[in-house]
Amino acid sequence: MTIRFIGSVDRELVEEISDRLADQALTGFDFELGDIGTFKRGRLVRVAWLGLRSGADAAAALAAQVEAECRRAGLDPESRAFQAHATLARARDRDGSDLPPLPAPPQLGPWRATQLILYSSRLTKSGAVYETLWTLPLR
Repeated sequence: MTIRFIGSVDRELVEEISDRLADQALTGFDFELGDIGTFKRGRLVRVAWLGLRSGADAAAALAAQVEAECRRAGLDPESRAFQAHATLARARDRDGSDLPPLPAPPQLGPWRATQLILYSSRLTKSGAVYETLWTLPLR
C-alpha cells in the first residue's frame, strides 16, 4: 500500500523526512483487503487495485502524518486525495488499456501494518526495480 509518493528528490531531503517520522509515535493498524477498483483515463484503465474493507481510516491517518512531514520539508502537497489501496497491475500504455475479465479477489483475513518502508524505485524496460532505503516500525 503506497502511503505517499515522493518523486525524485535529494537524498538529504528524504533523510530529513525519515528522521522526523522516526521521532513520532506512528501507530500500526489492522486492515483487510476488499474489492477490485480501477483508476481510469477516460474509458481505459491505468491501474487495477484492491481497496480496503477495513483499516482505511487508520491508513489515511498515517498518510496524513507522512504528508505533513513532506510539506514541512518543502515538498509540494499531494494533489490527489489519499485512497488506501493495494495496486494489482498498471497498464504499460500511458493512456491505459481495456481491463480483461478478472476473477473475484480472494477472501483473506485481516493483516497488521507493522512497518513504514521507504523505497527507491528505478524504472526499467522490464518494470520497476525497488530498493528499500529505510524501515520504521509502527507501534
